[in-house]
Amino acid sequence: MDKVEVKLDNIDKALLNILQTEFPLEPQPFKAIARRLKLEPAQVISRVSKLKENHILRQISAIFDSRALGYSSALVAMKVEPERRDEAANIINLHPGVSHNYARNHTYNLWFTLTVPPGQSLKAEADNLQAQTQAESVMILPTIRLFKIGVAFDMMDSDSAPSASINAATMTSQESQPLSEEDISAIQALQEDTPLEDRPFKRLAAKAGMTESQLLEKARFFLASGVMRRFAATLRHRNAGFVANAMGVWVVPENRIEEAGRIMAGFSAVSHCYQRPTYPDWPYSLFTMIHGRSIEECEQIAKSISQAAVSPDYRLLYSTKEYKKIRVKYFDAADTE
Repeated sequence: MDKVEVKLDNIDKALLNILQTEFPLEPQPFKAIARRLKLEPAQVISRVSKLKENHILRQISAIFDSRALGYSSALVAMKVEPERRDEAANIINLHPGVSHNYARNHTYNLWFTLTVPPGQSLKAEADNLQAQTQAESVMILPTIRLFKIGVAFDMMDSDSAPSASINAATMTSQESQPLSEEDISAIQALQEDTPLEDRPFKRLAAKAGMTESQLLEKARFFLASGVMRRFAATLRHRNAGFVANAMGVWVVPENRIEEAGRIMAGFSAVSHCYQRPTYPDWPYSLFTMIHGRSIEECEQIAKSISQAAVSPDYRLLYSTKEYKKIRVKYFDAADTE
């Protein structure tokens, strides 16, 4: 989607900061936010609605740890003939487990995330997509080590790079947790976009066949246990003013990955930092997502990261087209089809 110019006042900016990091898991969340901003709840809901209409705010919902739910996921890179790229991307987009899909400036020109439910094989699904798209080559790049995930764009400082909501400590994905039918119903409800009304969790709870208090109790438990990474808003970062983002890929010796990963994750402009597998034609073991207000800013940040992490061999891959960006739907009917 093309960037749109929308004038945000300081209240909008403060609201976006809260929505990205501190959405209240309580019966009247917009009332709680209104108290902080010295507004009426209806004013908060109205502003959130306008931020959605203006394509700045994508969604407010739970963000779950795929592995903790028994799912498998990976970044997949695909090399297709340039003239067939759009056609291949459209085929990939039809897969219910594909949440993000971008064209990037590399011979591996399609990059997408693939998530599959318990009992399904990532490799089999990727092989199937390769056959359907007639791709020349495919790399499956699951996370080996997670150093950082999640970003909150600081809207209050118009000159700053985004500040990260989760900082530099090495993170581990949760092991799969046993889930009851009630847990699954709660997950299905909490992953829906939050209704813009006084008691949004009441409506979501009704869909799950439980009370509002039961759903909120589940949500707090999921958050405390790590099954839910956070309950928050995601932005269309380009429309929010952060028009450039680069996937930095780094050649780092195995014995320095832990040290380098921690250093890279410590940069506020880095939203994601992972170790992933290497391939004969792909020597890059560390991946970082770098966000800035211009390509030049991304380039400068990458230079600073390179110097700090003593990692001179790197590339920046920019997304040239967004084909798909949604949140994965867990325990969806499509999982069983």
